[in-house]
Amino acid sequence: MEKVALISFGCAKNLVDSEVILGYLQKAGYTFVNDPRQADIVVFNTCGFIEPAKQEARAALKEAVAFKKKGKKTVAVGCYVERYKERLIKNYPEIDVWLGVNDFDKIVQAIEGKPFKKSQYCFLYDHTSPRVLQTPPAWTYVKISEGCSHECSFCAIPFIKGPYRSRSVSSILKEVEILSSHETKEINLISQDTTYFGRDQGQEDGLPLLLKELLNIKGIEWFRILYGYPEEISDSLLEVMQEERICSYLDIPFQHSDSKIIKRMKRGMDGKRALKFIKKLRKKIPDIALRTALVVGFPGEGKKEFEDLEKFVREAKFDHLGVFSYSKEEGTDCFDFGNPVKESVKKRRRDKIMEIQSEISFENNKKYLNQRLDVLIEGIPKENSDILIGRGRFQAPEVDGMILIDAPGKWEKVVNTIQKVEITGGDVYDLYGKLAK
Repeated sequence: MEKVALISFGCAKNLVDSEVILGYLQKAGYTFVNDPRQADIVVFNTCGFIEPAKQEARAALKEAVAFKKKGKKTVAVGCYVERYKERLIKNYPEIDVWLGVNDFDKIVQAIEGKPFKKSQYCFLYDHTSPRVLQTPPAWTYVKISEGCSHECSFCAIPFIKGPYRSRSVSSILKEVEILSSHETKEINLISQDTTYFGRDQGQEDGLPLLLKELLNIKGIEWFRILYGYPEEISDSLLEVMQEERICSYLDIPFQHSDSKIIKRMKRGMDGKRALKFIKKLRKKIPDIALRTALVVGFPGEGKKEFEDLEKFVREAKFDHLGVFSYSKEEGTDCFDFGNPVKESVKKRRRDKIMEIQSEISFENNKKYLNQRLDVLIEGIPKENSDILIGRGRFQAPEVDGMILIDAPGKWEKVVNTIQKVEITGGDVYDLYGKLAK
């Protein structure tokens, strides 16, 4: 059977789609290789959210054309294809197969040139969907919904993915039970907005109720919530988060702090309200780790508005933070605002926020010195077999720092388990330690 190489771009939600694509291909008898040069078919799962992602997607399509010239079948799928399919077909006629976000489950028919009925909505997998996990055995992502029903003025997701659609609780539970039987230790719940879960079906406390059901499943030691909205984090959610197996961790994209910018973004919580909310979170869950995402260079962000954002970051003292430069996106409500902030200014502002955050992160990491922490051991780096890589409850996979553990010759017994680690040092983002005796 033909060999397939799949290259996935973008976020964790895209990675889950890629895993499901691989699942359908495996079910049809295809085999996989990591090196696309050794493949008969090369699949690119693209992201089209903001300009840097689109630039990456265009580079991938050029790479696909090069592979086509070498006799390989080339396939482009995902958000970028969904958003610009007609234009891309014209610009890259060499590519064999194009598939948007609605029909990932039709990947085999598309590759083999067989007709299929196109779906109306963005594809949302369930527990019966085949899936080939690409994460370490100890942890994985579980996508609990698809699409978004928010109206943030800068965001292209709603018209790429459509309105919010929750999976059924029973389907999620069955999937997690399957993962538990495979000795998965950590489940990361993901969505465009996890805290909106169930609201499209008229259920106000959908996420807390789901978490309570998940806690009945044996074997999973950590549940983590990613991608939440501040206005939807309820007292009932904070109550269930105090359960030991739910990580004291929230990923909350505040986006900005200045009230004028927040209003233009069509967001609901400015910096003053956000700081009060953060204080509440830390009072309810004292050991909570908070991650946020911010946007710099939004139309209307002058010196005063940026200084407000700087002050907010200093006062909030987030454990983890990511910054994006504003990207003017076709079809969004703020497209007509233009793009008045120069790219050089955006870069300078982004660098400044990250400089402030690096100071905060360094100070935050000091509190872990000489502590014995529960650490999920993921594996070993290729360059040093005497070091283990792990994460604490306060670190999400792929986006936060890591814990590097000095453990010569001991890795075989502890990889994919949770171990006590004594923290001996740290830097801006990572911690260092040794296996506790």
